[in-house]
Amino acid sequence: MAGIVRAHAEVLERLVAEARGSPGVECCGLLAGREGVITAVFPARNALASPCSFQIAPEELFGLFRQMRAAGLEHLGIYHSHPAGDHAPSARDIERAYYPEAAYFIVAPVECAGKPVRAFSIRDARVTELKIEVAPPA
Repeated sequence: MAGIVRAHAEVLERLVAEARGSPGVECCGLLAGREGVITAVFPARNALASPCSFQIAPEELFGLFRQMRAAGLEHLGIYHSHPAGDHAPSARDIERAYYPEAAYFIVAPVECAGKPVRAFSIRDARVTELKIEVAPPA
């Protein structure tokens, strides 16, 4: 991952809008793209409907992966919001980081957040913040 993750501006804007649209529950979903650039958001339902935890039901998760493959996209990230807290990975986020190659995006829905979207690499319980680089549209 080399400390940088690339995404289109529209993706980042959509993540913030989604987090603000459901401020009492963690929003969540998958991120995909091509050649290392995140170009698509695949929202999911938070099966826990919780303000401090998220889970994508297995059948929905498999369906999202099928949609990505059908569109010729690769899985590049996972996102969720932290409605009531710091938008850094929680202990639970670190424990459940099952995709070591993916970037983990955490969104703060509050308007005053100086950096509403942050991204992290989580591997073997080690967390490294990634710089988000806005990639120009193709």
